[in-house]
Amino acid sequence: RIMSSNDSAHQPLGERELAILRFEATWFTLDEDRHEAIRARFTCSVEEYNLEVNRVIDHPASMLEDPLVVRRLRRQRERRRRELIGGAAAGEQA
Repeated sequence: RIMSSNDSAHQPLGERELAILRFEATWFTLDEDRHEAIRARFTCSVEEYNLEVNRVIDHPASMLEDPLVVRRLRRQRERRRRELIGGAAAGEQA
């Protein structure tokens, strides 16, 4: 069955999604390279991990789990998008 956005609001995060939020809250305290830690813990590429992070922070239940981390990640994503758009617009004018 196809889930509507209303259904997903009531779906809890899975173990992997929770692990991603916990990792994002603490990775900077680790004594290992972030990319190596991602590959070791989540057994995926950094690109795949980043796609997963975006899905997790868009999930309604993520705000209930760790609102500070989710808001920080959303701000960072928005800042990257603005920089990409600004850089593309500057490139078009050159």
